[in-house]
Amino acid sequence: MKLELARSAGFCYGVRRAVEMAEQAARSGCRCVMLGPVIHNGSVIERLKAQGVALAETPEQVPEGAAVIIRSHGEGRPVHQALAARGCRVIDATCPNVARIHHLVARAEAEGRQVLIIGMRAHPEVQAIAGWCGHPVVLEGAQELEQWLQEGPERKSLPLTMVSQTTSTQMIWDLSVEKAKKQCTNLKIFDTICNATYKRQSEAQALAARCGAMIVIGGRDSSNTKRLWELCAALCPDTVWIERAAELEPSNLCRKASIGITAGASTPGWIIKEVYDKMSDENFEIEESFAEMLEKSIKTLNTGEKVTGVVTGIAPTEIYVDLGTKHAGYIPVSELTDDPTVKVEDLVKVGDEIETYVMRVNDQEGVVTLSKKRLDTVKSWDDIEQAREEHTTVEGVVTEENKGGVVVNIKGVRVFIPASQTGLPRDAAMSELLKKKVRLRITEVNRARRRVVGSIRAVEAEERAAKAAEVWNNIEEGKRYSGTVKSLTSYGAFVDIGGVDGMVHISELSWSRIKHPSEVVSVGDSVEVYVISFDPEKKKISLGMKDRGQDPWSVFTGKYNIGDTANVRVVKLMTFGAFAEIVPGVDGLIHISQIADHRIDKPGDVLSEGQMVDVKITDIDYDHKKVSLSIRALLEDAQRTQSAGAAEGEDAVVASSDSEGTEVAADFNEE
Repeated sequence: MKLELARSAGFCYGVRRAVEMAEQAARSGCRCVMLGPVIHNGSVIERLKAQGVALAETPEQVPEGAAVIIRSHGEGRPVHQALAARGCRVIDATCPNVARIHHLVARAEAEGRQVLIIGMRAHPEVQAIAGWCGHPVVLEGAQELEQWLQEGPERKSLPLTMVSQTTSTQMIWDLSVEKAKKQCTNLKIFDTICNATYKRQSEAQALAARCGAMIVIGGRDSSNTKRLWELCAALCPDTVWIERAAELEPSNLCRKASIGITAGASTPGWIIKEVYDKMSDENFEIEESFAEMLEKSIKTLNTGEKVTGVVTGIAPTEIYVDLGTKHAGYIPVSELTDDPTVKVEDLVKVGDEIETYVMRVNDQEGVVTLSKKRLDTVKSWDDIEQAREEHTTVEGVVTEENKGGVVVNIKGVRVFIPASQTGLPRDAAMSELLKKKVRLRITEVNRARRRVVGSIRAVEAEERAAKAAEVWNNIEEGKRYSGTVKSLTSYGAFVDIGGVDGMVHISELSWSRIKHPSEVVSVGDSVEVYVISFDPEKKKISLGMKDRGQDPWSVFTGKYNIGDTANVRVVKLMTFGAFAEIVPGVDGLIHISQIADHRIDKPGDVLSEGQMVDVKITDIDYDHKKVSLSIRALLEDAQRTQSAGAAEGEDAVVASSDSEGTEVAADFNEE
């Protein structure tokens, strides 16, 4: 007796992925529930239950806050919304091939198209697909399609989008497509039959045609297993359908010269091995055989190619990509980017067109493993080498610091920036640059050693030189600039006006008398300045800040005259007197002889800087713009006023007495 195992028997990619995700969730220790059987295989479900994965049939049965495993068949949009409302963490194990269909029907309905689904109405995959559009029409084959079109002749002109259940037979799909193409005028067709399903069915048919008996292994509620059994039974009358080896009676088949064995996509390898071992006296290592077959099924011809697709879904562990073929493309999150600081949602969104690198093609299962990171890295190395050759500037994010400098990530390539080339002051910490986007020049590339060196300072120097050249080409006296205060000295402030530093002398910072520039400005301040003078040869620029349009002397002469009293601020004490600010920009001298009404040794005996005092303006020299002030004059005026007042009082008393006396005398003389 010869036993022959179909190469494509057992778990497909989508089923294997779903089981692995469920087992991983169980191992994590979190409270997890599968919403409906993850796959159509009772033995696998029981194993998962034993590992701690509970089973719920509806979202309402799921405990609030639990982790929910979406089965490989997928679920409709309302189910996802219900789970979100209950605060559940979703572990989406939907087969990528099925997820692609969800995207297709949702997009079709958004475009105003009627969705036609060719498949079994009661199948959970079909129900899930229907849950991603509002008014789908589910048809089980060409006959129902014909009936639907006859019931509404206007339907033939509707914009239609037709998809298939992934596990349908090619014959059912082909007949339906043929019927639709003949009668419908606005039709979009997407062949969504899983390539692995088609290959599994083709292999099973070929095996059934040449074998004396066939064994089909799979769950009784598995649609794809039922299809296998139907196809095999049509070619081989001695076809049996079993779930486990215990159902098999080898004696009924032992007389057959050859027996073929196949299994549905939901059948694990260990169950297939049980059946094989029961039918064979040899210790056939089925797991090893599967590994070999899987390796053979991996197509390497197109590995390394660049392909472009559309993002159809984003899961916690992978991104699904529609490549426009029957292959289900996916990018593991680990192959999306090398930048640990970014979130997947910030890099890609559903509907985005994305260029990727083909890592592996599995034609047997219709799956393509893709990498965005590897493509970006290859392109980045090419770009970096080009930037080095052409002396162009590149951008990146500072991700690390070390004793020697910092590391910049440029699309997956690590570029080292020595401390001397960071552009930071010597005493500055390298951590100031962390997570910042910087522009740099590539100075060294060694692709073989994967070593790249760059300089931020070179870019800054070049940019500053370009700005400086522009300033010198257009500078003129009186021209105004917005600048930044770079440093302060005792005699003024240096201001960057765009690549060139000019100096504002302390006397040009303010009309008021100041002791230090820090009284007016600070390092880092944004200021408005104007050019007083410049020397292109010596590269010196003299700047001013005080408003030349406002003449302090005019303000002073318009407000005060000789003899007026003013409240002034003492700004400087000298041996010969004190200078006081009358208005900003105009100082007057209070000579030491005019500070008090008595002799003093020095001005500091009476006055202090910053003190406000009343003075009398005793003289104004309009030609030389000098003003003489006097405190003494005010004091003397006050004394004279007081004395005059007292004298007037005495005179008034005397006059009264004399008047009375005169009057008395007059009266007396008259007598």
